[in-house]
Amino acid sequence: MGQALPRRFRYQPKERQFHKYQRIEVDLEPRGSGNDNRKESRKPDLDSIRVLGEPLSTKDAWRERRQIVDRMPHHTLNELQALYDEDRTSLGIVRPAKVHDLTISPADPEWKPEWKALFEQVRLFGPPQKPLRKLPYTFRYVFACEDDQKPHEIMIEDWELGVLFLNEAERLGSDETAAESVKKKFLGELCREDKDTRFFMGTHFPWNTWLVLGVFWPPKVQGEQLQLF
Repeated sequence: MGQALPRRFRYQPKERQFHKYQRIEVDLEPRGSGNDNRKESRKPDLDSIRVLGEPLSTKDAWRERRQIVDRMPHHTLNELQALYDEDRTSLGIVRPAKVHDLTISPADPEWKPEWKALFEQVRLFGPPQKPLRKLPYTFRYVFACEDDQKPHEIMIEDWELGVLFLNEAERLGSDETAAESVKKKFLGELCREDKDTRFFMGTHFPWNTWLVLGVFWPPKVQGEQLQLF
């Protein structure tokens, strides 16, 4: 579902579209699709989305967002992998001890046939949309947690990375330059020394390999800790 939702989201009417860090209500089935038995997997009814209020602010060192994220459990990637083996935990937050690099490698520029079929099906029942281009590159973070002997290299599936690449490719007229622009943003800015960077991570069904689904990058708070409660 994590792969399908962003691509179906763009076909939703405006009243059911929302931003990151914006509260919504949505009806969920008690489990994921088919034989997806991951602990957190639920199949949402996209027609039931109700948007509640404005997105949480980044003011005051991201206070509103940190009041939610900081009180959630944080793990190393090794701990998340062990939790998956134990009870099929498939979502978690990782605070990397060190982000070493962001690698860029060529990817198949064409959608798989099943995705093409899905897009055609959605277009039949929705308003006309500009065709969605597939990213010609795969982006991966190289990072280590406090309990690692060697770094992990994990694929990034952050929707905002894809949007940034496509916008930059159109603006700059070059895929290679756009890819470097993505690296400058997602490594050079989001993982800077003055950022308290966290990765929102989840598994890719059915292979259940871990992916970086999003990046949380508030400024490091100097001195007194934020009052969370």
